[in-house]
Amino acid sequence: MRHAVEHWQRWREDPWLRQLGYCAAAAVLIALPFVVDAALGRAWVRIIDVALLFILLGLGLNIVVGFAGLLDLGYIAFFAVGAYSYALLASPQFDIHWSFLALLPTGAFVAALFGVLLGAPTLRLRGDYLAIVTLGFGEMIRISLNNLNRPYNITNGPQGITLIDPLAIGEFALNRTYTIAGFTLAPVHSYYFAFLACAAASIFISLRLEDSRIGRAWIAIREDELAAGAMGINTRNLKLLAFAMGATFGGLAGGLFASFQGFVSPESFTLLDSIMVLCMVVLGGMGNVGGVVLGAALLTALPEALRYAGPLQQEWLGEVYVDPSDLRMLLFGLALVLMMLLRPAGLWPSTLRRRELAGGEEPRAGR
Repeated sequence: MRHAVEHWQRWREDPWLRQLGYCAAAAVLIALPFVVDAALGRAWVRIIDVALLFILLGLGLNIVVGFAGLLDLGYIAFFAVGAYSYALLASPQFDIHWSFLALLPTGAFVAALFGVLLGAPTLRLRGDYLAIVTLGFGEMIRISLNNLNRPYNITNGPQGITLIDPLAIGEFALNRTYTIAGFTLAPVHSYYFAFLACAAASIFISLRLEDSRIGRAWIAIREDELAAGAMGINTRNLKLLAFAMGATFGGLAGGLFASFQGFVSPESFTLLDSIMVLCMVVLGGMGNVGGVVLGAALLTALPEALRYAGPLQQEWLGEVYVDPSDLRMLLFGLALVLMMLLRPAGLWPSTLRRRELAGGEEPRAGR
């Protein structure tokens, strides 16, 4: 482990090795969907696309929970706001078909407004009380979307909105299959690169925020809000900014989700989805951007991989004794429990988080 840490620190300090590592990572990410398609099938490429959307959601929630320390159990509401903002303005529902270049920023902006609306009444709340209020906010959004079909049909109620326009530039639409130089580019491949670009930009923004004065102020509020206020930090404005920034990421992910699915309904934005995103942040490493990315990728792929539990029972035992869906959630829950027992700070915790759990001792490895 010591040698691995030394190699990691040498890589971080050497600019040539760092650039080489970035180029290698970029090559792997570009080839990833085609390799996965050939080895595991196109369904797993779609799972990777969904994982990239959850990375966006996890990074947004990490701003609220990981940086500012504000427990939000209704974060999926911002995802819903972004998705419905895109769907209403890019579907036959109102017969409006704006370009995605206007729709995605619009959805992110509307979600940010909802983030401020949620944050303003909760500035004095902390811990469990804040969690209960945000949980109620998320359910209010879902129920409203489910019932805004009368007396005027706005959201089409529980039936959802269909025929949503895909991401498109001119004649090039991401929901079509193209053949370029004898190479097939399927919709899941095209969306993968669009989602990857958005995820990379979000990672860059999160890293810059973490090392900025705003990010350090958020961390100070998370550690001790009273002390942060006594040191001159405007806790009210910064907490509102955390809600707005986190909601912006959620709104962007929602717009991408609507264009990818071509259909949205209230059932896609439940409390379980909020809890799943929170699990990604906590289990990956709360407050650490890399940990959130890792947690989102693993917790998206793990439930899908556990679907093979049924066929394995048939192959090994000759009969399926436990329903695959029940066994999948049982194994998934067991994995989460073991994770929290063995790695309470997450798979890839931040330096500060590790120091807190270690009783103030300096960790040997970097963040």
